[in-house]
Amino acid sequence: MLRRRTVSQLMSAAALSPVAAGAQGAAPLTRIAFASCMHQGRPQPIWDSVLAYKPELFLFMGDNVYGDFASSSATQLKDAYAKARAIESYARLKRTVPHLAIWDDHDYGQNDGGADFPFKQEAKDAFLDFFDAPASDPRRSREGLNDAHIIGPAGRRVQVILPDIRWFKSPWKITDERGAPGKERYLPDADSAKTMLGEAQWRWLEDELRRPTELRIVVSSIQVLAEGHGWERWGNFPLERAKFFDTIRKARANGVVLLSGDRHIGALYREAPAGLYPITEATSSGINQNFAAAKEPGPNRLGELYAEVNFGTIDIDWSAGTLVLALRGVDGTVQRSTAIKAADLAMAT
Repeated sequence: MLRRRTVSQLMSAAALSPVAAGAQGAAPLTRIAFASCMHQGRPQPIWDSVLAYKPELFLFMGDNVYGDFASSSATQLKDAYAKARAIESYARLKRTVPHLAIWDDHDYGQNDGGADFPFKQEAKDAFLDFFDAPASDPRRSREGLNDAHIIGPAGRRVQVILPDIRWFKSPWKITDERGAPGKERYLPDADSAKTMLGEAQWRWLEDELRRPTELRIVVSSIQVLAEGHGWERWGNFPLERAKFFDTIRKARANGVVLLSGDRHIGALYREAPAGLYPITEATSSGINQNFAAAKEPGPNRLGELYAEVNFGTIDIDWSAGTLVLALRGVDGTVQRSTAIKAADLAMAT
């Protein structure tokens, strides 16, 4: 088993490099939990169920607080983090469970924000402070918060890749029919000048996907596979979405599973892009933010939406070569799940 206190400090969102001493030699991960959308001003009873699951790793997938702000003082964001620190169950998870984190728009500081947000440096500093990043953390001296880690011994390695969907993102194309089904806020934009990750981060992602590992968990703060809605999603930049799959193919990266948040709903998706094995995505959102009336088409969705508060889990059986992605409700019971065979996550030879 992982030693909770020591590894929690090493594996905080701030401290662990992709090849840090001890990370790849640690015991293999078998229980991972993940979630997003945690409003600091509302009750968060679900943390008790998250802790009862006894995850060996927890992934904060964005909107870890809600602190939109519009001045360099970042007062609203700093206040949001201060309130989150005072939520005992939230703080207990951060204190006792190894964890990694990335942001989304509301801890970035601007709803649906991107590269043109003028106060993103202030938001990054606040994020790294909240997740106890040391002064030596390389993200303090470079653009963006993208991060990646490999955990576990050879043959049972899990790579967690956390791209930054906010820092470099081009503006979305605004809908011509606000609120209309499938066109709620944005429209697909095939402008080749638009980017989701930025040139340097695309190179970084390909390099990470080339690292040897058995399972790769790619955490995108917004949905990758989902179709049928006009909220934020990779499909709003169809060329960038295609580039994401092309990058997996080019790197010949086996074992990719996607996690996402943002939507205030839970859902499972699966798609088989040309030349790739079937890719599965679990969207878990949110800890205390839910869109109870949510209804939308799901051409590649597995089953129905889960529109109550939720968190996600990954149970890995290394001996059997299987993993189960699940969405769990406030009491920790499984509400949606899908099983995946590791053998089905391999590039064709």
